[in-house]
Amino acid sequence: MIPVTKPYLPSREKLDKYLDGIYERQWLTNNGQLVQELTQRLEDYLGVENLLLVSNGTLALQVAYRALGVSDATPGAQPEAITTPFTFIATASSLKWDGVQPVFADIDPNTWCLNPANIEAAITPNTRAIVPVHVFGNACDVEAIGAIAQKHNLKVIYDASHAFGVNYKGESLLKHGDAATLSFHATKLFHAGEGGAIIFKRKEDLERAKKMINFGITGPESIEELGINAKMNEMQAAMGLCVLDEIEQISADRQAVTETYNHFLAGKLQKQRIQAGASYNHAYYPVALENEAKVIELMSSLRDSGILARRYFYPSLDAVAALEATSTACSESRKLAERIICLPIYSGLKVEEIEMISKKVSEVAQ
Repeated sequence: MIPVTKPYLPSREKLDKYLDGIYERQWLTNNGQLVQELTQRLEDYLGVENLLLVSNGTLALQVAYRALGVSDATPGAQPEAITTPFTFIATASSLKWDGVQPVFADIDPNTWCLNPANIEAAITPNTRAIVPVHVFGNACDVEAIGAIAQKHNLKVIYDASHAFGVNYKGESLLKHGDAATLSFHATKLFHAGEGGAIIFKRKEDLERAKKMINFGITGPESIEELGINAKMNEMQAAMGLCVLDEIEQISADRQAVTETYNHFLAGKLQKQRIQAGASYNHAYYPVALENEAKVIELMSSLRDSGILARRYFYPSLDAVAALEATSTACSESRKLAERIICLPIYSGLKVEEIEMISKKVSEVAQ
């Protein structure tokens, strides 16, 4: 069986040393030594400041909304946030869960990210924020989005779950927006088994969020505001530290897989156009086929050979009734969602396996 992705398992010997330290200190959570170490090392590696580790990427989004006042209630008016329908469900469901109405605007058909040209038409008096997604690690048009946000006095929270290590014009892409969130789920390029992080533009937002992830508690007898339990624990941090030690090899492995696919599939499929000035982290290998029928045919052909691919992202979220979202016309997102497929990519995927997958893709794509 060839899965669509496979969690990277780092050195067991190194992980055991971290676990031994946890047992010796008997400090399992609440901003332990390893969480502090991982925070500092990630800030250094990513070239950012004001990074806050949390227990998963969905809570990273929810805490960011709260810390930035996006979900603050106003009598008689539900807050709204403009986002993309071409994303994982958590981007929109985290808004809805937190009392913010998702409003979908359509994507750019080439970059597959939220199209800035479609944002202003979706703005209402209740709009509090823009929540774009760096889809598959591809940078959004951050300058255009930033200009719109400034013009209308809106917050920008980037769902950067796929964008670990991506740079834009020589600096971390994660520096853009009022906040950017990361997911450290087991299948991500960098992971902690589970986990996530928020990178804030302003120190004061970081300090507020630090209180929020620990129930609002600021001392043994002090609770300053409402909060939730969103802390990363020491076991997660231990895994993250081990993976971070090997991140250069992980990145190189995935880049090699991408380049091998590119060799076998050159000119045969539509691919995502990478934003000018941005690096790419090879976290995914998405392609778009001619139509949905070909996607279904390819999925079946691959499955018959023990190969799992994924229709990611499908469906377009503006079609998900449970979200009860409002939207402008999102035809580009719907068309892409019908045609998209992510091929297997992970460290250890062999050249002959990539060749076999590519052959089956080529047969259907013809």
